[in-house]
Amino acid sequence: MKKVSVIGHYAYGLEYLDGQTIKTKIVTNELCKKYGESEILQFDTHGELKTLLKAPIYVWRAMKNTQNIIMLPAHNGLRIFGRLLPLFQVFFKKRKIHYVVIGGWLSKVLDKQKGLARTLKKFDGIYVETNTMKEALVAQGFENIFVMPNCKELTPISMSELVYQDEAPYKLCTFSRVMKEKGIEDAIDAVKTINLEYGKTIYTLDIYGQVDPTQNEWFDKLKMELPDSIKYCGPVPFDKSAEVLKNYFALLFPTRFFTEGIPGTIIDAYAAGIPVISARWQSFNDIIDDYATGIGYEFDNIDDLKRKLFDITKCTEGINALKLNCLKKSKQFLPNEAIKILIEQLL
Repeated sequence: MKKVSVIGHYAYGLEYLDGQTIKTKIVTNELCKKYGESEILQFDTHGELKTLLKAPIYVWRAMKNTQNIIMLPAHNGLRIFGRLLPLFQVFFKKRKIHYVVIGGWLSKVLDKQKGLARTLKKFDGIYVETNTMKEALVAQGFENIFVMPNCKELTPISMSELVYQDEAPYKLCTFSRVMKEKGIEDAIDAVKTINLEYGKTIYTLDIYGQVDPTQNEWFDKLKMELPDSIKYCGPVPFDKSAEVLKNYFALLFPTRFFTEGIPGTIIDAYAAGIPVISARWQSFNDIIDDYATGIGYEFDNIDDLKRKLFDITKCTEGINALKLNCLKKSKQFLPNEAIKILIEQLL
């Protein structure tokens, strides 16, 4: 009998850099370090319809061969594996089932799906990224909620590597999946507005990340209209993020997703010692210390984003003063620390 099965999105042989895939691999790697690779079974949910057909087989094999089963599903996978695991647990009573949550949308989904909520209450543990998420689920009657911050296997830069910018143009970047819902257009609009107001390039903006495959047409059109101060730089391997980001003045996180959890991009920024200028999404306060590791603006209010960027141009040393705080905070999101709460609950 092996220790753990992990059911998640591995996308073997493909270059996926989304949060679900990265978190699945990070959790698996930490479990392998703790128990040895031979004790961990992996079930890849990549493939949509094909995975749907294989789901009962995956769950049966996991239950038959391991003491603990951990799932890391996205929306569609939750509806499938969230129901199958408690059902099979009836026949494999000496097994523990765990749900590691990705993002911050779970409580909103369960508000509308009461049947799924009842099923998830049968899990031995549900591991959410923030205290905000825990409080929302406890209010819905859950008693099996643990806080396990999002994490990344990164090596934070040293204090001597911190980069300070003292004069324009100040280098900004976004570092997330490239899609409308991540507020990419808001970042572009804000930078263009400020540069136009000053009549020169005060800010540059580099856009990093994989383009959402359903939004290629939108982004191709957007790229054709970019000024010289703004450019698309493509994706960056997850283990190279700090090395790339350390050269920037600040990271923009203008998300339009109010239910983000703890975005991996902010962990990347902290490891690189750069502050985050961010929309105040639901869990903002769980990861950003306002005016200590970043600066928040009113959610879905691009005018407030522009005001904050204008204010920064008048006192840029204020951003530079936050860099050391970011570096110190990065240590909270290292995998060996974050995953301890999960390991404590395993059989």
